[in-house]
Amino acid sequence: MPDSQTSTTELVTQYSSQLAGDLERNAQEQDRIRSEIDQLQGRLLALQHDHSVLATMQQALESGIPMQQAPASKAGPRRRQDKPTLVGLIRAYLAQQSEPSSAAEIAAALGEAHPDRIVKTTVVRTTLEGLVARSAAQRLKQGHSVFYAALEPPGEAAGRAGAAAGA
Repeated sequence: MPDSQTSTTELVTQYSSQLAGDLERNAQEQDRIRSEIDQLQGRLLALQHDHSVLATMQQALESGIPMQQAPASKAGPRRRQDKPTLVGLIRAYLAQQSEPSSAAEIAAALGEAHPDRIVKTTVVRTTLEGLVARSAAQRLKQGHSVFYAALEPPGEAAGRAGAAAGA
């Protein structure tokens, strides 16, 4: 009987070792798949962002905004001096505001102030995002809403802090 006990113990040891190996391989496979899922989620988020940007650009194109054309002569493109750019209008509007504004609020205000222009919210939002990308404006999120505000030049912010401290 001692022989059967020894073989049973060896069999239990063998199965235990095999199960430990199987558990380790299973845990490693789970880690590998989690890593792949994380990478795919990152790619999905990037694609969703790209889709949003492309859809906004398509809406802007379909809204009838004139496209820039190549200059006809070597003198360079002629700029109409009587009509400020949308970027300039948005910058001026943000600079006058004491609180952040949504793209819809900015579009409505510019539409009222410039009835000769067609101001679309999607175009204003795209322009605002361009200003944010160039650090000329800041984006503020409150829940699901997005607001935009002008960025103060560093000298102005320091000047105001000094004036406030001296008062």
